[in-house]
Amino acid sequence: MNFALYLVGFLVFVGGVAWGLTVIGVSTTYILIASLVLLGIGIMTGVTRTRMKDPPST
Repeated sequence: MNFALYLVGFLVFVGGVAWGLTVIGVSTTYILIASLVLLGIGIMTGVTRTRMKDPPST
């Protein structure tokens, strides 16, 4: 559940960045590239922050 919430928040962030780039007149190709890079970063950080810690082995 934490990962889903983190990912939704990051998708809102990526959407805001894409909208801002559209407003200032950046090409659609560069907007898509930036969005994919940010989405990849968001998934990687979401996984590392929300994963369960392995229990110590005995």
